[in-house]
Amino acid sequence: MIERLVEQIETRFAELSERMSDPEVIGDRDRYAEVGRAYRALEPAAALAREWRTASSDAAGAREMLAEDGDDPEIRGLLAAADERLTQLDEEIRLAMVEPDPNDDKNVIVEIRGGTGGEEAGLFAGDLYRMLTRYAERRGFAPEAMNVADGDYTFAIKGQGAYSIFKHEGGTHRVQRVPETESQGRIHTSTATVAVLPEVEDVEVQIDPGDLQIDVYRSSGPGGQSVNTTDSAVRITHKPTGLVVSMQDEKSQLQNRDKAMRVLRARLYERELAAQQAELAESRRSQVGSGERSEKIRTYNFPQDRVTDHRVKVTKGEVARVLAGELDDFTAALESDEKRRRLEAGALVEG
Repeated sequence: MIERLVEQIETRFAELSERMSDPEVIGDRDRYAEVGRAYRALEPAAALAREWRTASSDAAGAREMLAEDGDDPEIRGLLAAADERLTQLDEEIRLAMVEPDPNDDKNVIVEIRGGTGGEEAGLFAGDLYRMLTRYAERRGFAPEAMNVADGDYTFAIKGQGAYSIFKHEGGTHRVQRVPETESQGRIHTSTATVAVLPEVEDVEVQIDPGDLQIDVYRSSGPGGQSVNTTDSAVRITHKPTGLVVSMQDEKSQLQNRDKAMRVLRARLYERELAAQQAELAESRRSQVGSGERSEKIRTYNFPQDRVTDHRVKVTKGEVARVLAGELDDFTAALESDEKRRRLEAGALVEG
């Protein structure tokens, strides 16, 4: 099976290499970009396939020498090393060829809400907002605030591959610490929910204007005071689903409406995916849940200065560094876990 997969990789990579130098492809910018993406996506698997060929040849050569010249400890050691590497490469090649999530290259829209814990939950939501925007900047993505308020944050993260990284942040995050408002020094447990939605274009989600109820009102700041003298805030209700999106950060009604439509499209697209694909059936609900303390994907424990991701059983020290956007170790573990689960489900790239 693995040799057949290696042959498929070699054949496909050779085809892509040839197309990359084809004048007709080079002359068509869209086709060249498409071929280039496929070529780069297959490069890691092609490198592993070459290594598999070398290890396979080494093992075959060692067996021949042992058959012809009798047992030799050094040759026996070479054979053992080659066989061990072949076993490792078997899994590495399969993982490299796991079919990616079709949304992985998309930008994302992230919604963070304070869960249980009152005021402290809202403060923690702000911590998560800063953590994810800093992480995005560290990874070369562009965060874009859309609707930012105490305990309620909606923002976009732009850049190729954003969804492949930030989808792992969706779920209930739990914090254990002494709140600034706690005079007795008692440790509180609070939560915030994070939903990560792939951002889509108009052509991917058709919205009938007749299905929309659009209300405008004056923006308000903390405490309800008016921060704008015109009706620039926008609330859009999608009547068939009951989804409601509000935006008020921009001074322009048109800009707020545009941002609200982007969020609405993302939510509707995610609902379509959930309806069409069984594996995504609980997508947004599993991400957001109810915000109860028992529902958690990750715990930020300040007294013990550690962060634990409960999905992959990874724990790291220095909570402050994690909240400053140092999430690479968690992302790497979650990406590997996703690939293994997709491999177990048989989601291999065909030919």
